[in-house]
Amino acid sequence: MRFSLLAAIARKEILHIIRDRPSLIISVAMPVLMLLLFGYAVTTDVENISLAVLDNDRHRQGHELVDAFENTGYFQPVIYVKNIDRLEDHLDEGSAKSGLVIPSGYARNLKRGEPTRVQFLVDGSDPLVARTALNVAQITAQNLGRQKQIEFLNRQGGIQLDKEPPIDMRTRAYYNPGLESLKFNVPGLIGLILQNITVMLTAFALVRERDRGTLEQLMVTPVQGFELMVGKLIPYIIIAFMDVGLVLGLGVWWFKVSIQGSLPLLLILSLLFLIFALGLGMLFSAVAKTQLQAMQMVMLFILPSVLLSGFVFPRESMPNVISYLGYVIPLTYFLEILRGIMLKGVGLTQLWRDVIPLAGFGIAVVTVASLKFRKRVE
Repeated sequence: MRFSLLAAIARKEILHIIRDRPSLIISVAMPVLMLLLFGYAVTTDVENISLAVLDNDRHRQGHELVDAFENTGYFQPVIYVKNIDRLEDHLDEGSAKSGLVIPSGYARNLKRGEPTRVQFLVDGSDPLVARTALNVAQITAQNLGRQKQIEFLNRQGGIQLDKEPPIDMRTRAYYNPGLESLKFNVPGLIGLILQNITVMLTAFALVRERDRGTLEQLMVTPVQGFELMVGKLIPYIIIAFMDVGLVLGLGVWWFKVSIQGSLPLLLILSLLFLIFALGLGMLFSAVAKTQLQAMQMVMLFILPSVLLSGFVFPRESMPNVISYLGYVIPLTYFLEILRGIMLKGVGLTQLWRDVIPLAGFGIAVVTVASLKFRKRVE
């Protein structure tokens, strides 16, 4: 083995890597970025579960119950509502993951040492969050009830704890009563698969033309850059929409995850997400100089979206800064739409907060991709 030749080849390769600065930056930055994201985002310790409160009693004892929930660190009472319909609306919209209903006469019954029934509702579409919420709610109510029971017996002059605690917590899980993980995972997988397939489909479109030497032939034709981009996107849109039908059909037929809401609405909003994903792939294709760079860009986009979109790990458990990063990932909104329509059966009235940002991302990405694409072709 001639070491001088090996050294020469290695030196040539090192120079090649140094000159390919985008690939070098991605190769160095990606491990650091991934470690930081994985370190904060990969956790199953659920905290800050949003709690909507319906207090029909409006006495100090009701506030003590809400404070007891908040002091656990698992709940964040963010919304006070006036009726049960509004509380259920918040569960439908996803603005609250749980609900606490304090009945009228709650304070009076506690003072008398009589049992009083409190209702706890939880969004069961995410079983991990729902199980945590249910367990903590039961324990919190039991502990506070025992404390109130002791206070009542002290006032009566003696301690006798042979009765059940006076707070009778009744729980109910909406949308997924059995808390089946499959019903949470399948819509998430559908969204993730569609994103990955469509971004990769178009990410190599222009780079491949350049590698094959056919880009120059396109440049001498009278076709405009925008026309070329749209023309390239149309076949991918058809293929991606066929993928939507396939994965939805498989999810319903094989995994028995039925669609509770409107199928036409689901298809229309899926098309909106596909336009974004295909546009992003086209943007990568217009920016990347080689297929390796295009692949690195795709990976750099896919990995954070898996972690931060709420696909597996609940965003409630992430630090605020990491959780907010999820709002700049369109898959976050599409997963809310998928789970909202498939599991909750909700419509545009509840989903418009997710549809508007998704449409905004789609318009922005397609516009930027069109400009980059035209510049690249011209």
